[in-house]
This record gives sequence, structure tokens and C-alpha cells, in this order.
Amino acid sequence: MSAAAATGRAPRHSRQERETIVLDTAARLFYARGVHEVGMDELVRAAGLGKATVYRLYPSKDALVAAYLHRLAATIAAAIGRQIAEHDGDPAAALLAILDAIEADLRRPGFRGCPFNNASIEFDDRRHPARVEARAYREQLHGVFTELAARLADEDGQALGSQLAVLVDGAYTSAVHLGPDGPAATGLGLARHLIQQARTPT
Repeated sequence: MSAAAATGRAPRHSRQERETIVLDTAARLFYARGVHEVGMDELVRAAGLGKATVYRLYPSKDALVAAYLHRLAATIAAAIGRQIAEHDGDPAAALLAILDAIEADLRRPGFRGCPFNNASIEFDDRRHPARVEARAYREQLHGVFTELAARLADEDGQALGSQLAVLVDGAYTSAVHLGPDGPAATGLGLARHLIQQARTPT
């Protein structure tokens, strides 16, 4: 029997484990209901940790929102990195794999749109951490599209990368209201067509 079980106390978590618990809880609640709708007291209860513990990790709600979005951006970047590595030397295949993953995201149960858009539009101040993290994510994704497109389309890479970025943004917005089979599917289809067109120039 463990010491925690013998004393009836909850097991002690490492700092990394505590951060994961809080961020997982924040991700679930913020995405489902919105940042403003979820108070810190509710989040602390849902996380199952002490209030002081949570505030030692994240001294303010703004700090927690920033950490939640920053971790999500890093998770997406890692997934994209794996897709690029799997298609090393074939930028078109890498771009198509990224679009396939995006389409799967639009179709997942509980989809409520882009979490970066959802969080950032709740705040007017461009300097708010939610806006800063959302902007950094958008710049990062645009950079990935542009870099891969430049390998594919050479001098037209900048334009192609921007076209793909705006089509993806539009697909996320449209899918919230009209579902993944409406204009969102058409937009992703157009993105795939642009990639194929660049792959086999006339």
C-alpha cells in the first residue's frame, strides 16, 4: 500500500503533472464554453487541485489562457513537423497531409471552431495574451505553408502559402456554422487543387 493510500491523502504530483492537469482542464472548459464563461474557482474545482497550487503555477487567468494556447500551438507544430518529416522531399504530399489533418479536425465530435479564434475574439486589446498567442500561431502556420509552398512553387510560393492560409482560416469559420461538408469542404478542395496545380505546372 502506498503512503498516500495509507494516509487517505491524494497522491502528490510533480510540477509537470500539475501543469498538465490544469492545462488539460483549461483546454476542455475554455474550448467548450469560452474563456469569459469559466471562472478560476470553477476551473480549480474541476482540476481537483488546491487553489494555491493552481495560482502558484498560473498567477492570473490571463497567464493560464496564454499557457493553454501556447501549449496547443506547440502540439500542432509538433504534429505538422511529423507530417513534414514523413513526406521529406515531397512538399506537395506534406501540404496535402496537413490539409487531411485539418479536415479531420473539422469533423471531430465536439468541434466548435478554431480555439485560437474563439479565445482571441473575447478580448479587444491586441496586447492581451490570448490575442498575442493567436497571432503568433497564425504567423507560425502561415510560415509553414509558405515554406512548403516555396519548395513546391518556387517564386510563387509566397502567394500560394497565403492562399492556403486564408482557405484554412475560412474553412474553420465556415465549418462552425455550416458544417464540414458545406463551403469548408469546398475551400479545402480548392486548397488541394492549388497544390496539385503547383505540383504539375502547365
